[in-house]
Amino acid sequence: MKKRCALATALSAGLVCVLACITVNIYFPEATVKQAAAEIVDEIRKTDAEKKAAEPVAGLNRIGGPSAFSLVPAAYAQEATSVSTPAIRALKESMKARFAALQPYLAAGNIGESNKGLLDVRDEAGLNLQAKAALRNLVKDENGDRTKLYAEVAKALNIEAGQVERIQKIFAAEWAKSAAPGWWIQQENGAWVKKG
Repeated sequence: MKKRCALATALSAGLVCVLACITVNIYFPEATVKQAAAEIVDEIRKTDAEKKAAEPVAGLNRIGGPSAFSLVPAAYAQEATSVSTPAIRALKESMKARFAALQPYLAAGNIGESNKGLLDVRDEAGLNLQAKAALRNLVKDENGDRTKLYAEVAKALNIEAGQVERIQKIFAAEWAKSAAPGWWIQQENGAWVKKG
């Protein structure tokens, strides 16, 4: 009887050790998030005139010009990279409408793109009280929309909430890439630099 108990205890301990060593690999669709971030940031930051000027160029490849061979049909590939829900569309529209008001503050260096995918107030020198309040409200509203956007992208792509920080980092890189020369960008190490 003692041998059976000892054997059962040893087997139980062995099973616990084996199960403890199993790690859960959580899939994160980084390429899909990068594509979605590029599309969303581009849509928010480009003016209607810039979008219309780019349309004929984008359409040339579809009108009988040489195209790249792909085993994935174009319609499927497009569907796989586009991330859109009513909530995401509403957030994009809100951010597009606010972008014109943010541009002068970005150009003046009052605010900059942080490495967390949010805007940071950097310098309020030379602004009166009304302008400071307007700036802070714009940044608060923009950051609120960005935070909701990242959560909605995670939800749309079935990414667990604990991975939203990774989404923010990917978006931070896209916001920095789309920044105009002279805007302030926070690097990975936390240092602020003017985009050249």
